Amino acid sequence: MPVTFRKSFRILPGVRININRRSWSVTFGSKNGPRYTRSSTGRDTYSIDLPGPFGYRTTRRRNRED
Repeated sequence: MPVTFRKSFRILPGVRININRRSWSVTFGSKNGPRYTRSSTGRDTYSIDLPGPFGYRTTRRRNRED
């Protein structure tokens, strides 16, 4: 069984730092509203949960120069 590590810290209301074994990310937004996540691996994600089984997510990969 693989060993996994994931930890999330709330540093301000609406701001979280997420750490796992290979990368880290910062998430801005609330649980029930829109969210923006920026990852150390170069990924930007915009997401929102909608009522019921619906949700919306779009991910964009940043260039190394950004």
